[in-house]
Amino acid sequence: MSGISRRQALMQTLAAAAFTTAPAFAAEDKTAAARAVLGRLMGKRAKDITLSLTGATEPYFGVKSAKGRVAIEGSSPVALTRGAYAYLTSIGAANVSWEGNRVALPATLPAADTGKVTTPFAHRVYMNTCTFGYTTPFWGWARWQQELDWMALHGIDMPLAMEGQEYVWQSLWRELGLSDGELGDYFSGPAFTPWHRMGNIEGYMAPVPQAWIEKKRVLQVKLLKSMRDLGMTPILPAFGGYVPKAFAQKHPEARIYPMRPWEGFHETYWLDPADPLFAVIAKRFIELYTATYGEGQYYLADSFNEMLPPISKDGSDVKNAKYGDGTANTKETETVVDPALKAERLAAYGQAIYNSIRGANPDAVWVMQGWLFGADKHFWSADAIGAFLSKVPDDKLMILDIGNDRYPGVWQTTDAFQGKPWIYGYVHNYGASNPVYADLDFYKSDIGGLDGNPKTGALKGFGMFPEGLHNNSIAYEYCYDAAWGIGGGGGKGSVDDWIATYLKGRYGRTTPALLSAWGDYRRSVYTTKYWTPRWWNKAAGAYMVFKRPQAAITSFEGHPGDRALLHKAVTEFLSLKGLEGSPLYRHDVIDAVRHLASEEIDYILIGAITDYQKGDLAAGDAKRAKFTELMVMVDALLGDQPDTLSSWIDEARAYGDTKPESDYYVLNAKAQVTVWGGLGNLNDYASKAWQGMYKDFYLPRWTRLLAAVRQSAVTGKAFDQVAFTRDITAWEQAWVKTNATFTRRRPRDAFALSRQILKRLSEA
Repeated sequence: MSGISRRQALMQTLAAAAFTTAPAFAAEDKTAAARAVLGRLMGKRAKDITLSLTGATEPYFGVKSAKGRVAIEGSSPVALTRGAYAYLTSIGAANVSWEGNRVALPATLPAADTGKVTTPFAHRVYMNTCTFGYTTPFWGWARWQQELDWMALHGIDMPLAMEGQEYVWQSLWRELGLSDGELGDYFSGPAFTPWHRMGNIEGYMAPVPQAWIEKKRVLQVKLLKSMRDLGMTPILPAFGGYVPKAFAQKHPEARIYPMRPWEGFHETYWLDPADPLFAVIAKRFIELYTATYGEGQYYLADSFNEMLPPISKDGSDVKNAKYGDGTANTKETETVVDPALKAERLAAYGQAIYNSIRGANPDAVWVMQGWLFGADKHFWSADAIGAFLSKVPDDKLMILDIGNDRYPGVWQTTDAFQGKPWIYGYVHNYGASNPVYADLDFYKSDIGGLDGNPKTGALKGFGMFPEGLHNNSIAYEYCYDAAWGIGGGGGKGSVDDWIATYLKGRYGRTTPALLSAWGDYRRSVYTTKYWTPRWWNKAAGAYMVFKRPQAAITSFEGHPGDRALLHKAVTEFLSLKGLEGSPLYRHDVIDAVRHLASEEIDYILIGAITDYQKGDLAAGDAKRAKFTELMVMVDALLGDQPDTLSSWIDEARAYGDTKPESDYYVLNAKAQVTVWGGLGNLNDYASKAWQGMYKDFYLPRWTRLLAAVRQSAVTGKAFDQVAFTRDITAWEQAWVKTNATFTRRRPRDAFALSRQILKRLSEA
């Protein structure tokens, strides 16, 4: 090319690109969306509630009820729906959860006068970038509408809105000269898009069907309209610097760094914000996004999710970067760099990323997740964080401090992020894995301690940031209540009082025996912030039996919580009468039984391996038989739960319009809950306590290990863990690729089967 460089030509092309008019999304009646939510919840009885907006800028609601008519006023449509749900739960008339809804309205709605209910949190934020891979990749509009209703009823006004962005990326990279063939090698599968978007992976399970990209575009238009109609402020995606490998190859003159291979995948490519192309690409992305979905205010750009920023001038230092979580890459070492250079480079990165967003929308606020500050704390010292934030205007950056249940205190060591607005919250869930855990007492004191704390600086909100949904809904119910000071939250009342109200709405009634059983249940399991064995000996998995088998589990330190008290609680649940007809009670009891049984299964496995290693084959065989029996029984019991392996696979299959598409989505779905990438330490990270997983995946894996350990005892030849892991990894990969059919099978009597499992657990 003569006369001008490739970069100059590219920038001229982008400058000349047409900017189409953004679609309009305004709702004519500002209460219509809130009334629609209540209509879907209450049916015709929604007419008993009148809604009125007051125009107040601070979030609040007030409820007055007399003679069966309820009047709710509030500052926004979300505040109105939050007020309605708070009223309905307070009278024991409703519970809305991922496990199902219970709505049982009395003939006459009782009198109430809440006064003005406020929250110290201007924003209530929801979801994690990973949620869009672990839970929602195959959701259609109907399922998303349920989630939007759930958000509105729980008072959430700032959700992450990450769907549909591949359509915009595809348009952008086409403008930049990439062919459809090159893009086919770039995008990653639907169950893995979050890590593609954050620059961790590229081209995994490629190519993505064009139909998926188009469906997500249509879906995002509906999602954003609904969010905006409800008065929510969605957080939208922005350019964080990652570019396709093909783009990097076409632009050798650009400052593009190969980033470290993440969790066994190949390297990705990051464009230095100091390069002129960065601002041009970032601006054009937002222009295209706005033309497609409408203008936003808050834009999420995470440039360094579990990836360290290049500090050396050529970016070579990232090849030796160490990820500080302690679960991966522990043999790598961080390159030592001059502190002054590090501060200079980080400040420039932060400024350039913000400026690139401002170039398209001067009023925009850059949003970033603060996870990296805790996960990579060996790199992100207080000084490093301060440098990164230093050149961004205080009112133009919002930090989502999501990890306070795992990496607490980052905000305190940084003087509340040096005056930048920030959101306090918890991840709570990892990988949509579903052991029973949360710590309600911690949430009560922790959330309550924020209000009025002078050291919180520009704290603007509270959020729950789960990697995946559909588990432990009590934690989310409690935390969003606490954010509004409802029930036992915000320093008001006790957790036990809150649970009593919660259970009345969830089951329709409470008794002293039920409250006693739930008290034991809460104190046995709902006292754990982070499920300790999730990472053990560099292996992921919600329980030990969910992890890739290893004979070393004989050194496992034990589960958190009080197993004896859990056993007592389960016994109490199964002795209660009169609640068997409640679907949500049945769900919760099955969850408790499954959790108790899964922990016991872990200890049986440990015992069997120990017996074999000692040469006591008879004792090992007896434990192996009990292990097998319990795995089959638990698998059968879980057929009564909302999610099973078959429902996950069926959801993926139904998303396809053709058989090849359906087969591709099923492969994504099966890989995610088992091998993940299959190369690093992420296998079993998204493991599930589902029917189909116990009997058809976890059981055969561990049966193979038990047989191998037994054989080594018989032959006197040492067990070869390395060879076994190699073989079982191949078995896992083959399992993912098989066309086996999985079918939900519901137990005839879930309570009777639960009692059989409890009886078997109690036997020696």
